[in-house]
Amino acid sequence: MNRIEDYKELESRIVTWITDYVNKNNLRGLVIGVSGGIDSAVVSTLCAKTGLPTYVMTMPLHSSSKNDELSDAYSNYLEDNYDNVTKIHVPLTEVYDQLISTFNFWVGQDEFTNNDLANANTKSRMRMVSLYQIAGSVGGIVVGTGNKVEDYGVGFYTKYGDGGVDIAPIADLYKTEVWELGKHLGVDQRIINAPPTDGLWDDSRTDEDQLGASYADLEHAMEYGNGPAVRILHDYNTKNKHKMNPIPTFKL
Repeated sequence: MNRIEDYKELESRIVTWITDYVNKNNLRGLVIGVSGGIDSAVVSTLCAKTGLPTYVMTMPLHSSSKNDELSDAYSNYLEDNYDNVTKIHVPLTEVYDQLISTFNFWVGQDEFTNNDLANANTKSRMRMVSLYQIAGSVGGIVVGTGNKVEDYGVGFYTKYGDGGVDIAPIADLYKTEVWELGKHLGVDQRIINAPPTDGLWDDSRTDEDQLGASYADLEHAMEYGNGPAVRILHDYNTKNKHKMNPIPTFKL
């Protein structure tokens, strides 16, 4: 899916949108987690281009060596090429292991430590806490890296993890459009070529492995309401409505 005719214009519009938001709200910086994936590479580049103080964070947490290499390389590139960019490296593996190990004190309650999904979500939430620690320290905001398919289609993110952000510059762009914008911005070709992954699991599963459909098919289903991924889109969207909707609140 590609609805964009002019990626240079799109770049300018998003950079201006970010800048206007920061200035209007008297903020002092932008904080972004750089994972080695295309979404965070695009968002961090757009933030760097604002000229505003931009903090790019690498947060290895049982990450694959390939993801660590790409996130380090791209965050170094941004810091070297933009005077307003500062790289912050926060290793989280040891902190995560210590947290998970505390649940071993629940004798006989193995489910506390053996739920792989809960553990994966905890990794994402630890990264969110780290981003907000820096944002709070510098008087800035956390910039989201979710795209349209993940944020509004299938809800493919962790509630209060990578879903916990202040602004979302690319959440109305399909993944295909994010890739094209990345090419326009000159993102490292290795990142563009890398299969998308959330990096929260111990194996090499990709986003599309987890979703059971390609981004292209999911985009087609969102845009036209038909195609091979319609059922998958519907099922994920229904299951994950609790992430996208306001918190249910009892009203007097």
